[in-house]
Amino acid sequence: MAGGGDELKLLATWFSPFASRVKFVFHLKGLSYENIEEDLKNKSDLLLKSNPVIKKVPVLLHNGKPLCESMVIVEYLDETFAAVGPSVVPADPYERAVARFWVSYIDNKLVAPWFQVFRGKTKEEKAEGLKQMFEATAVMEVAFRECSKGRPFFGGDAVGIVDVALGSQLGWLRASETLSGIKLFDPAKTPLLLAWAERFLALDAAKASMPESGRLLAYAKMRQAETDAANASK
Repeated sequence: MAGGGDELKLLATWFSPFASRVKFVFHLKGLSYENIEEDLKNKSDLLLKSNPVIKKVPVLLHNGKPLCESMVIVEYLDETFAAVGPSVVPADPYERAVARFWVSYIDNKLVAPWFQVFRGKTKEEKAEGLKQMFEATAVMEVAFRECSKGRPFFGGDAVGIVDVALGSQLGWLRASETLSGIKLFDPAKTPLLLAWAERFLALDAAKASMPESGRLLAYAKMRQAETDAANASK
C-alpha cells in the first residue's frame, strides 16, 4: 500500500461507523496505516492525550500529530494524499459545499435520531427519533436523485464524501433493522437508496473497512440489552 514515508496511525474501535469512514478512505487510496484498537471503557493515555476535548475515536496520528472528527480526517487525507488514489472530495467549490451540507444533514438528521431510538428512555422519545429517521431517509432519497444525476453514487460515477458519510452507517442500520424489524430503506419508498446501498457495500474499500455483520449484530444486541437494563433501573 502507498503512503511513502508518512506514518499514519488510527485510534479506533472495530465497531465504530465513524472510524469506518476513515478506514474506507485509507483502503480506497491504498494508504498504509496502523490500526490501534481502543477500549472505550478504559481509554488509553494516547487517546486522552490526542483528543483531550471530546475523548472519542477516531483519531488520526499523522507523523505523531493528532487530528479528530471522522469527516475532518477524511477531507484531510483526501487533500494531503491528493496524488494517491481516487479523490472523494469534489474539486468544484459549489459541489464541495453541497456535499458538505449533505454530510452534515446525515449526521444531524439521521445518525443523531438513531441514537435517540436505541438509547431513548421513553417510548415517546424512541418514536420521535424513528419518525425523524424516516423523514431524513425520504429526504436522502431525493438528494441521491439530485446528486447522482442517474449515476451510481452520490459523488456521481465514483464515491464522494456523502457516500462515505452515509455508507459507513449501513452496518449499524442493518443491525438495527434486524433488532427492530423496521426497515429504513424500502423498495417501494426508497428504491434508489436501496440499490445504492448494495453498490456501496460491494466496493472493495467498503468490505475492508466495515465491521463483519454477524459480529456487529451480536455487539448491537449486547449494547441494546445494556441500555434497556440501565433505563429500567432508573
